[in-house]
Amino acid sequence: MKAQLPFPSSIIIPETITPSIYTRLGKPSRTERRRNGPPRSSETKTLPLPPPSLQPSAASIDLSLLEALEKSQQNAVETLDLKTLKKLALSLERRLNANTAARLKYPDNPDKFAESELELHDELQKLKILAGAPELYPDLVSLGTVNSITGLLNHDNTDIAIDAVTLLQDLTDADVIEDNDEPAQNLARLNDSDPDESAAVYNTLSTIENLIEVKPSVSELVCEKTKLLKWLQARIKIREFDSNKQYASEILAILLQNSIANQKRFGQMNGVDTLLQAVAMYKSKDPKTGDEEEMVENLFDCLCCLLMPLENKERFVKAEGVELMIIIMNQKKLCYGSAIRALDFAMTNYPPACERFIDVMGLKTAFPAFMGKASSVPFSYAASAKTDCAHECFSFMDHL
Repeated sequence: MKAQLPFPSSIIIPETITPSIYTRLGKPSRTERRRNGPPRSSETKTLPLPPPSLQPSAASIDLSLLEALEKSQQNAVETLDLKTLKKLALSLERRLNANTAARLKYPDNPDKFAESELELHDELQKLKILAGAPELYPDLVSLGTVNSITGLLNHDNTDIAIDAVTLLQDLTDADVIEDNDEPAQNLARLNDSDPDESAAVYNTLSTIENLIEVKPSVSELVCEKTKLLKWLQARIKIREFDSNKQYASEILAILLQNSIANQKRFGQMNGVDTLLQAVAMYKSKDPKTGDEEEMVENLFDCLCCLLMPLENKERFVKAEGVELMIIIMNQKKLCYGSAIRALDFAMTNYPPACERFIDVMGLKTAFPAFMGKASSVPFSYAASAKTDCAHECFSFMDHL
C-alpha cells in the first residue's frame, strides 16, 4: 500500500479555481467547456437573436418549399419550345442510331443491345410531353421525328413498338386536337409568298396528313373544330400552281375520302362549284409538269368524293357540271378519263343527272369511247387507261 505524501502546509487549495488560472496553465477544464461551449475568438461578436415572431417556423419553411417547387414545375412547362423540341428529337435520333448499330453488331447477343433499348424507351417516354404543345407538331414533322417514331412500329422488340404506338396515341388524342387547334388555325396567318412561311404551310399540312394517317377519326374532328376546309377551299381557288396548292388538293381529297360528314360540310360551303372552277382550267390544256398533273387528279378525286351525297349531286347538276364534263371529253385532253369517272359518280342513283346528260347530247360524246374507237380517246393514254375509260363509260351508260 502506497504512502500518501503530505501536502505542504504553505499551499492552500481553493474551493474553486478561476478560469483565468486554468487558461494560463493550459486548456479550459471539461466542466468549463461544457458550460461555455466551444472557444471563441476575441474578435467574434455574438449577434442578437431575432424576435420570436420573425423566426421561421417549420410550417412556413414547408410552405416556402412547396411554393418554390410549384414555380419550378411551372417554369419547366413554360420552357417547352422549339429549342427543347430539337433537344428531344436529337436525343431520340442518337438513341435510335445507337440501338440500330448495337443490333447490327451483336445480332445474336441481346445483352449487348439491351441497355440501348432501355435508353430508347426512356426517350420515347420523354416525347409524351409534346402532347401539351400541338403548335410544335409542324416542327416535329420537319425534323423527321415523326418518321422515326412510325419506323419504330416495326421494331424487333415489341416493347419498343408498343412505346411508339402509345406515343402516337397520346400525340393524336382527340382532346389534344379539340383543345389545341393552333396548327390548322395558324394557316390563315401565313403568307405563301414568303419562303419561310410557305415552308411552314407545307409542314403544317404534312402534320395534318400524318395525324389522319395515324388516327383517321381526326379527319372529321379537324374539319368540325377548325377552319381548315375553308382555308383549303381558298387555296385551290388560286389559279397559279405551286407545291402548296398541290398539297392542299391532296389533303382535301384525304378529308373527303372516307367521311360523309366532311362531304356534306364541304358541299354546303359551295365546294362543288369551287372544284368545277378548278378543273375547268384544264378543259382545253394539259398540266405542264408531273406535280401539276397529280394536283389535277387530286381535284377530280375530291369532286368524285363530293358527289356521293345526294344533295351534292343536285348541286353538281345545277352548276352545269354535266355540261363541263362533256366539254372536257370533247377536248380529248389528259382529263378525259377523269371527266368520265365524275359523270359516273354524278349519275349513280340520281335520275336528274342522267336526264341532263341525255338532254345536252352527251350520248354523242360517250358512244365512241363506249364502242372502243381509238379516235375518241386521247393519243397519250396508255392501253390500260383506254380500257378503264371504256369500263367507266359502260358503268354510267348502265345508269341510263
